[in-house]
Amino acid sequence: MANPPSLTFIMLNVFSLCILGFSLFSVSNALSIPKSFAATSSNATLGSINQLNIVNSYIAPDGFNRSATLVNGVYPGPLIQAQKNNKFSIQVSNELTDDSMFLETSVHWHGLFQYKTNWADGVSWVTQCPIGQQKSFTYQFTPTGQTGTYWYHSHYHTQYCDGLRGPLVIYDPDDPLAGMYDVDDETTVITLSDWYHSPSPVLGAEFQQVVSNATLINGLGRYAGGPSTPLAVVNVTQGLRYRFRVVATSCDPSFNFTIDGHRMTIIEVDGDEVEPVEVDSIPILAGQRYSVVVNANQAIGNYWIRTLTNLAGASFDNNQNMAILRYQGAPDEDPSSAPGPHELAFDEGNLHPLVNPAAPGIPGIGKADVNIQLVPSINGSGYFTFNNVSFGYPSVPVLLQILSGATQPSQLLPNGSIYGLPLNKVIEISFPNPSNAPGGPHPIHLHGTSFSVVRTAGSNTTNFVNPVRRDVVSIGNSTTDNVTIRFTTDNPGPWLLHCHIDWHLNHGLAVVMAEAVDQVASQEHIPTAWNDLCS
Repeated sequence: MANPPSLTFIMLNVFSLCILGFSLFSVSNALSIPKSFAATSSNATLGSINQLNIVNSYIAPDGFNRSATLVNGVYPGPLIQAQKNNKFSIQVSNELTDDSMFLETSVHWHGLFQYKTNWADGVSWVTQCPIGQQKSFTYQFTPTGQTGTYWYHSHYHTQYCDGLRGPLVIYDPDDPLAGMYDVDDETTVITLSDWYHSPSPVLGAEFQQVVSNATLINGLGRYAGGPSTPLAVVNVTQGLRYRFRVVATSCDPSFNFTIDGHRMTIIEVDGDEVEPVEVDSIPILAGQRYSVVVNANQAIGNYWIRTLTNLAGASFDNNQNMAILRYQGAPDEDPSSAPGPHELAFDEGNLHPLVNPAAPGIPGIGKADVNIQLVPSINGSGYFTFNNVSFGYPSVPVLLQILSGATQPSQLLPNGSIYGLPLNKVIEISFPNPSNAPGGPHPIHLHGTSFSVVRTAGSNTTNFVNPVRRDVVSIGNSTTDNVTIRFTTDNPGPWLLHCHIDWHLNHGLAVVMAEAVDQVASQEHIPTAWNDLCS
């Protein structure tokens, strides 16, 4: 391992609101998109060994032309595809120039555990220093044994809200549920995102509810009062069964995902296969993913895909929050389908892992090796807190602090936000919500592992036998909610636990789970380029 650099840093994150000169294309040109739009915004897909160029470019996915922060110039970012146990080597090059937005960057591979590669988790000021302008950094990791639906996004302030986000899928050649579907490829990945007309540094400075201008499905959508721009089209052939991988790349809102006239069978949740469950709709929060099997067994025609958000004013006026499911042979026109059916309600408690379903440890709340309560709230200054402490990024990455000699969690910064966890123990975290922290339901994501949800939102019952296992969970929207998760510490390193509403993370709703701090230095093989990021 290379020697860690000096801890003396000057963090330069100065941005202004003046936009640099760009070679603009007109809104009319931006909208000359074929109506029959494939399930991804770019024809290109990438493999596990590739390069991501982070650039500024003008786009108008909803008809409003704005400068954005993009991967390889497209939105959403290109689909990254891999096979089980593939090694990833992804060079990220920072070519950002527009100082109305953030000029540094880092990329997080959401849902991938990064076992023995904590340095590649991509969280600025937790596991790395950010990648500066005109600099490159290569992330290398092997997600051994992991398959399913994931995504990647910036983990530098609120940067991914400006466009740095895209899907990632690891295919399993021995998928035990493969007999349930016929088609599973780049055309069956469906991304859901919010879109903003103002740059994220401006919105992130607000201490009030930030409301998106549009919902984009596979990178296309419409905004209130805006033009009737093209909508995304997902093409199917009658008689085939499709595995749709639905990815909520949202910065804030949750979505209620439905397809008119079609039921969905859930077979995967956040990278974990589940016993098949048939539903009519799926509430999907920021960061969550579901694989659903949809049987194209209806009459040839066009059907609305609906993704109504939980934000005030959300509607289907002018086909906002909508895309089109189009059968082969159907005319190129808008659907006239009605919503529904509404018979099979979604219940997170009905989702059960297909493999190794039991929660770790002794059944019963409070009977884990380590039991933690994290109470979300908001302080008098408008910052979010866990246990009355608002998280602020340290000037020195937590991982670097550890590699520089800190062996006890109490020695780590930021004070009050580091929770030390011993190795090979069962951890239980409960999220009582007595104040119903504003802006909920809050989707809580833990890096470095998945967890068993032994008590779900809206329920007082517990399940230690076969609870859903995932990496983003809603902690509910009621003062009586007390969502509880369990996991085993088998992955040393500092792992961020945070609300995946990026505005809330920006205002402090996070902590760091410092797992087996004394084991980190011996297992992390840090490349010299990682140290150079902090020079």
